Amino acid sequence: VFSTDRVIAMSFPSSGKQSFYRNPIEEVARFLDTKHADHYKVYNLCSEKGYDPKYFHYRVERIFIDDHNVPAIQDMLKFTASVREWMNQDEKNIIAIHCKGGKGK
Repeated sequence: VFSTDRVIAMSFPSSGKQSFYRNPIEEVARFLDTKHADHYKVYNLCSEKGYDPKYFHYRVERIFIDDHNVPAIQDMLKFTASVREWMNQDEKNIIAIHCKGGKGK
């Protein structure tokens, strides 16, 4: 996990067997709800996998970028516009961003 005051970069929040070696989705949700209740949005940049957005109160935006590939310019523009809008809504708002392994994006 890498973090600044308003940006958290992490690996994929997983369930089942993958939660043994990746971030367990329940723990990620608990952390975000405890530290940033109602002020976080999760960005899933993984085209390969998704999860139920209910874990994060449906504040999940998914942008389909293949792992270890350069995103298309329109995807980057969509992402940056969404982040800018979310961050400008409240100075307490943060984002949690992830791809598959947490390093590719």
